[in-house]
Amino acid sequence: MNTTVLAAATELGRVDIGEVAGGVLGTLAYFVVGLLVLSGGFLVLDVLTPGNLRHQVYVDKNPNAAIILGANHLALAIVVVTAIWTSSDGFAQGLVDSAVYGLVGVILQAIALAGMNLVLPGRLVELVGETKMCGAAWAVGTTLVAIGLVNAAALS
Repeated sequence: MNTTVLAAATELGRVDIGEVAGGVLGTLAYFVVGLLVLSGGFLVLDVLTPGNLRHQVYVDKNPNAAIILGANHLALAIVVVTAIWTSSDGFAQGLVDSAVYGLVGVILQAIALAGMNLVLPGRLVELVGETKMCGAAWAVGTTLVAIGLVNAAALS
């Protein structure tokens, strides 16, 4: 019996609990950075659009607001994932890289939305206040995701 347990232990190897705990803490830290960047992206989008975006999406159930918010979050998530994936291997530097490049992504998304609002006909950010679903909201949302992909590619 002892030789079977010894053989199984040798075959499976040893588990370093400290390494696992460090990995879990690292995961939590990167997760928090990602959530902070996404929250910052929400706040910026809320400032750029008329009215209270959270109220329009979750209380008024405005489909255009939800499309634009969802697309912006998807775009920023792509940027954050890329920022984390391509960050430095060092823990502290990797967290800083992820936060800084994530925030750059938020700024670039805001610039893109402001630019679309200036260049395209109508006030695109006012789509958020429309209660009837509008094709332009899908176009703006799709464009935001496309810009997020470009942002992510620029990070790599």
